[in-house]
Amino acid sequence: QFDIRNAPLFSFFQLLLGHAAMMLLTLFFLLIIRPVTTFLLGMNIRHFSRLPKNGPALVIANHNSHLDAIVLMSLFPLKMLKKIHPVAAQDYFLSNRFLAWFSTQIIGIIPFKRKVLKENPFEQVEEALNRGEVIIFFPEGSRGEAEKLSPMKSGIAHLTKKFPDVPITPVFLHGLGKALPKGDPILVPFVVDAVIGAPLFSCEDRAVFMQSIHDTFENLSREIPHLQEISNVKD
Repeated sequence: QFDIRNAPLFSFFQLLLGHAAMMLLTLFFLLIIRPVTTFLLGMNIRHFSRLPKNGPALVIANHNSHLDAIVLMSLFPLKMLKKIHPVAAQDYFLSNRFLAWFSTQIIGIIPFKRKVLKENPFEQVEEALNRGEVIIFFPEGSRGEAEKLSPMKSGIAHLTKKFPDVPITPVFLHGLGKALPKGDPILVPFVVDAVIGAPLFSCEDRAVFMQSIHDTFENLSREIPHLQEISNVKD
């Protein structure tokens, strides 16, 4: 039985589309994201050298804005972008055809099904890690209240348990919750801080591991001069 996917012409078009998507991704960051983060927001980056140079690797960060993943991706060299995949809520980012196409084909998100119990929600994430790629993951789950740290959810513990040797790079972000807060479509200029921590690794004790992530974010926040500590944690 003839399968068009095995035809040489089909493979050629797949390759062509892949190159086109990579070009659009590079232009998007080069012409739009980099100028926005540099001139409109202004980025203060601490410990830049701690970012992973290759995969497999996990980058975890606190989550206050839809800009979080884009800003984290912008910290990496352009040549690495095609190997970086933010984990994002499927119900939002696949809500319409254009957003779904742009999110999956250009940005390269891995859609995450929330509140799904009958299947492994991290299957695509695990496949990407096995391919040696970099995953951006938000342990809080959804976006929280602007500039406040929410409790960590156990998803990160379930995921990392299968990858005990994969380094987990924590990044504390501050300012994006005010530049583009939840529910507000208008971007406003606000200085953004990104403090990159030393790599963590998973451990057998889930409670200890989850607490270590929370404590790490708090410690990184104290490196920002105008932000000594996070005093308000949502219950």
